[in-house]
Amino acid sequence: MTDITARAPIGLARVRSGDDVLWTVRNGDVYAPLGATLAELLRLPRDEARGVVEKARVDAVGAGIHVDAVLAPVDPEHEVWAAGVTYLRSRDGRIEEATDGSPYDRVYVAKRPELFFKATGRRVVGPGEPVGVRVDSGWDVPEPELGLVIDAGGDIFGFVAGDDASSRSIEGENLLYLPQAKVYTASCALGPEIVPAWLAAPPFDIAMSIARDGATVFEGSTTTDAMARTLPDLADWLFRGLDFPDGVILLTGTGVVPGADFTLTAGDVVTIAVDDIGTLTNPVIAVGR
Repeated sequence: MTDITARAPIGLARVRSGDDVLWTVRNGDVYAPLGATLAELLRLPRDEARGVVEKARVDAVGAGIHVDAVLAPVDPEHEVWAAGVTYLRSRDGRIEEATDGSPYDRVYVAKRPELFFKATGRRVVGPGEPVGVRVDSGWDVPEPELGLVIDAGGDIFGFVAGDDASSRSIEGENLLYLPQAKVYTASCALGPEIVPAWLAAPPFDIAMSIARDGATVFEGSTTTDAMARTLPDLADWLFRGLDFPDGVILLTGTGVVPGADFTLTAGDVVTIAVDDIGTLTNPVIAVGR
């Protein structure tokens, strides 16, 4: 896989510590309580939210806690949305799979982007947890993406690595099946943590590898510089018709699409790395009936 920095020096992580689940600031290898949930943080004006994070970061120097597991960096009340066909490779991949590819051509150059609902916070899986492929689909892929963590005012608060797992066969059969191709059990993975926007800036390199029986069966990479749209523009369109009082996560599309001869299968292991943001690894299971 393309050589990518595994994680930033500082990140916001939702963790399990003993019987508690809490939000923390990781400073190096030390985790300290944030003192707020992500939803509470994203309700604040940006400068106030940064002050909360910076105070916890300073406290982390001498007040570390034991971490049993790092969980999906999202609260149950959050929504995850996603943008489609934001990269040329994604457009080509959608045309490749579709009975009629012309809508993908049109949306790639249109002013209004494709935006769709992906998951509730309760349905998001975190690092190390299984991501799903539908048992009624014969052609499936992970989609490595940069996720935007957007506050209640519509400003980009931070970044996170994500996997928008998808059924190419279901979407390709009929565009009206998009919700079924995109929204199902364990179809969205995020993690391992959120990097605040004042500590990282685009462009970001994104790489993905897929292992099967211990051997690499796919590798690919891209950069957010290859996107046809800007990150603030995608965030702006999402907020034009919706309010998110607790903030929201927006996946920004994929530029890494395996060829038509590849399908993801149960037992595979997907690793997604976003430069300066983090590395997300998930095994694959079959879901549904």
